[in-house]
Amino acid sequence: MSKDARHRSTEAGTAFGVDIGGSGIKGAPVDLATGEFAGERVRIPTPQPATPDAVARTVAQVVDSFDLPRELPIGVTFPAVIRHGVAQSAANVDDAWIGTDVAATIGGATGRRVVAVNDADAAGYAEVAYGAAKDVQGVVLVVTLGTGIGSALVVDGQLVPNTELGHLEIDGHDAESRASDAARDREDLSFEQWAQRLQRYFSVVEDLFWPDLIVVGGGVSKKHAQFLPLLDLRTPIVPAGLRNAAGIVGAARLAAGGSR
Repeated sequence: MSKDARHRSTEAGTAFGVDIGGSGIKGAPVDLATGEFAGERVRIPTPQPATPDAVARTVAQVVDSFDLPRELPIGVTFPAVIRHGVAQSAANVDDAWIGTDVAATIGGATGRRVVAVNDADAAGYAEVAYGAAKDVQGVVLVVTLGTGIGSALVVDGQLVPNTELGHLEIDGHDAESRASDAARDREDLSFEQWAQRLQRYFSVVEDLFWPDLIVVGGGVSKKHAQFLPLLDLRTPIVPAGLRNAAGIVGAARLAAGGSR
């Protein structure tokens, strides 16, 4: 199959999502009706150092791997607090990103209109639009458990950006330092021991936000049967549905005009 055949995306109802991470930059066209990839995902290693110019050039390589209409919306996730397109922090990328207009920088390199969004916000929004929280009204909290704890808060379909709930101080500790999946690995905790920490974390969060549903993502959500049933919360809590596709899918949906 030719590259053009594999990567052509010209149908209406499609947008393109890019997930910028510390180790890889991944992109794919997304069918906005289904939330599924409309072509093979392309991944290129994140350049080191991950400066704005280097990352923007790599994103352009990913985008140029596809035969995309010039007007197709491009959404990018970024591991930082994003306010009006500008990075306010930098996680696993170069500190030169702080204060950089992510959307404008990547837009300049790709020659396209770009919408930039925090990576956890993109993943959470995708779960509401297509995944485990689809058709759930009210307050939905999506929490990703990985190297840290990411969070996304969606209220009646509207994304409340940059919640950063992994950094709540609980019992004198930054929450993710004790309750992330990395903490479980670092301290060699059993799932039963880790669940006690998750119980404390989610109890505080549900007391603050009174969500209608909590969705748990991150790679460890594949093992949800080993820890979610151990939690005793008043809020229903379920595993994420989109797994590693969520960032790309959410970024594409937001770029196409989803609520945020």
